[in-house]
Amino acid sequence: MIKPALDFIFPHNWTVDVLEKRPLIAPARQFIYPKQAEEVERGALELLIKPAEADAFLATCALGFADPTAPTDVGSCPDPDWLCAVSGGYAYLINVLDPQQWRMIPYRPVLGVRALPVQQLLLFIGHHSILAWGRDGQAWETPRLSWEGIEITSIADDTLNGRGWDLMTDRNTSFSIDLQTGERIDVTG
Repeated sequence: MIKPALDFIFPHNWTVDVLEKRPLIAPARQFIYPKQAEEVERGALELLIKPAEADAFLATCALGFADPTAPTDVGSCPDPDWLCAVSGGYAYLINVLDPQQWRMIPYRPVLGVRALPVQQLLLFIGHHSILAWGRDGQAWETPRLSWEGIEITSIADDTLNGRGWDLMTDRNTSFSIDLQTGERIDVTG
C-alpha cells in the first residue's frame, strides 16, 4: 500500500491516524466505504478518525485500483467536519460527526486531488473532467475537457488553465475554467 501524503490545508475538527492494517482491538464504531464493496479489506485504506466532539471510529475505505499511479491520500475539506480519503483512485468524503453521511466522487479513478484554500474548493481530476467540492457539497463539474487525461498548467486568481487531448484533432488543446462556476472560458486570440 502507498503511504498517503497527508494534506490538512483546510481547518478541521478531527485527527486521523493512517493504519498499516486493521487493529486487533477496533473501536466500537466501524464503517466500511462503500457498504457494498467486495473484499474491502484487501488493500483498503484503514483510518482511525478521532472527531473533536464525538467518539473515535474506524473507517475502511475500499481500494479502487492497485496501480501506483492511482492516488492514495487523506486530507481536510472546506467543511471542517468532513474528511477526504482517496484509496487507489476511489475518493470518499466522510462527515466525521455522522460517518453514515458520506459521498463517493463518481470518477473511477480520481487521478488527482487539488486543494484551493482561497476558493474553498477541493478539485477532483478525472480522465475527462474536473469536479469541485466546496463547503456545502458539490460546487460544480466541468464539461468534458479531454478524451483521455487532464493536465493543470496553472491557477491564477479565479481561473484554472490546463490541457487535454482532443479526439477530433488528435492533439492536446488548452482550456481555461472559471473556478467560481466551473464553466469553460472561451479565450479569443
